[in-house]
Amino acid sequence: MAWMAWTTPTAIFFAVIATLLVIFTILAIKVPETPRVGVLRIETTRGDRLFITLLGSAFINLIWLGLEVGPQPYALLVCLIYAGAVFRWV
Repeated sequence: MAWMAWTTPTAIFFAVIATLLVIFTILAIKVPETPRVGVLRIETTRGDRLFITLLGSAFINLIWLGLEVGPQPYALLVCLIYAGAVFRWV
């Protein structure tokens, strides 16, 4: 990773995203699902909910940094709660 000047947290971040994509691809092949309608009143699949979760988590982290709410690891806890809510109700 030194050739790209990546830090360890950056490499872990992208590895987690890649792993999630592989897991969701395997799930889509092994256990196909039908779209469902949640609180947003749009049809969503697992992949759609993953995208909504990643996008929302990015905004949560940017707002957390911008408003200096507290230590950044606490933003991860907020993101995990948000992800649980998205996958449950969206």
